[in-house]
Amino acid sequence: MDTIVPGTNLPRIIIIGGGFGGINLAKSLHSIQAQIILLDKNNYHTFQPLLYQVATGGLEPDSIAFPLRKLFDRQGNIIFRHAEVTCLYPDEKFIETSIGALSYDYLIIATGTRTNYFSLPIEDKAMSMKTIPEALDVRSLILQNFERANYEQDVKVKSALMKFIIVGGGPTGVETAGALAELKRYVLPADYPELDMRQMEIQLIEAGGRLLGGMSEKASKTALSDLEKLGVHVSLNTYVTGYDGTKVTTNKGDVFEATTVIWSAGVSGNPVHGLPEALLLPSGRIRVNAFNQVEGFKEIFAVGDIAYMDSDPNYPHGHPQVAQVAIQMGKNVAHNIQYSLKGAPLRAFEYYDKGSMATIGRNKAVADVSKSHFKGFFAWLMWMLVQRLFLYGFRNRLVVLINWIWSYITYDKGARVIIRPFIRKKVAS
Repeated sequence: MDTIVPGTNLPRIIIIGGGFGGINLAKSLHSIQAQIILLDKNNYHTFQPLLYQVATGGLEPDSIAFPLRKLFDRQGNIIFRHAEVTCLYPDEKFIETSIGALSYDYLIIATGTRTNYFSLPIEDKAMSMKTIPEALDVRSLILQNFERANYEQDVKVKSALMKFIIVGGGPTGVETAGALAELKRYVLPADYPELDMRQMEIQLIEAGGRLLGGMSEKASKTALSDLEKLGVHVSLNTYVTGYDGTKVTTNKGDVFEATTVIWSAGVSGNPVHGLPEALLLPSGRIRVNAFNQVEGFKEIFAVGDIAYMDSDPNYPHGHPQVAQVAIQMGKNVAHNIQYSLKGAPLRAFEYYDKGSMATIGRNKAVADVSKSHFKGFFAWLMWMLVQRLFLYGFRNRLVVLINWIWSYITYDKGARVIIRPFIRKKVAS
C-alpha cells in the first residue's frame, strides 16, 4: 500500500483527473492541512474547447496544453503523479494505478468523458477529437487528403478525399464545420492552386431538429444561417446508421462518400473500474447526491462530466457536460471536504449558468448570456475573451492571441504541417 506517495499523518485526498473539475478542486484545497494527490494519465491539462482549432490548423497543440506540475509548483501540499488509475476498491479505501497502490481518506473522480459512437462499429474509421493526439490525427488526415487529392486521377476518389462529414451539431461540430469552411475559402486555394476548391464539400449531420441544442432558438437559427452562407451543407433530423471507411449512410437513406468523418455527436462517461454497476448509468456517468457524493460512499465524490446529479429541480436529467459545471462542482466539493473535516454540514451544489457561446467563423458567433442573445462581431469578441480567460498560463494566452490576430489580419493559418502522419489503427474485434 502507498507505493507511489509516502504516507503522512494528514488526511489524504486523491483527485483522479486533471481537467477543469480536478484542477479547480485541487486549487481550492491548497491551503488546508491535508495531503492532496492529483493523478492523470497525461502530465498536462488540455483546454478542450479549442481542440478543433488544433485539428484545423489554427493553433499548435502546446498553446492549449499546460503542464500540471507547473500549475501546482508553488502549492506544497499538492502532489502530482503521472499515472492511470486501473481499479478502485471502495470498501478498502484504496486505488490501484499504473505505478502502484494508494490509500485515501477522500477520493474525487473527475475523469470526464470519452467519445460515444452509440454502438456503431466505427471506432476504427471515424475521427474523434477528445484529446490533443486525436486532434493532431484529424489535422494530419485533412492535410494528407489534400496532398493525395493533388495528384489523384480518379475523379470519384478525389471527390471522397475532398469531402468532410462532421457528425453532431453541438458547439464542437458547428465550430469545426465553420473552421473547415474558412480553410476552404481563405487558405487552401493558395496552398493547392492545382485543385478546384469548389469540389471540397463540408457536410454537417445533426440528429436533432436544430443546431446547438443546448442554446437558444435564436442561436440555433443564426448558426444554421451562418454555416449555410459559408457553404456548409447541414442535415437536420438525420443520424448516421453506418460508416465503412468510404461511405456514410443515414436514417434517411442518404449515402455520402467520404474518407474523413469527424465524430462530435456525443460523449459517455469515463468511470473508474471498481465502482458498483448500480451506480453507473448506461451513459457511463456516476450517480451522485446533492453534495456530489457517490451514492452509498460519503468519502467518494464525482465532479464534472462524469457526475450525474438529478436532485437539482432545474436539471432533473443531470447538469450539462460543460466546463462551467465542472469548475463550480470542483469548488463546491472542496468546500464540502473542508467542512467534512471539521464535522460541519455539507453544502448542496447549485449551478449558476453563466451562459453559452459558440463561434462559427470570422466575425461570426452566437452567445446566450442570462436572458440576452448576442450574435455577429460582438459575440465573436465575447467568445475570444472568454476562451483566453480560461486558458492556463500567460504564455498560452499570449500565443493564442497572437495566432488569432495574425490569422485575422492575414487570412492565414500557420500550422498546416504534417508532423506525425496519420495511419489508421485496427481495433481488435
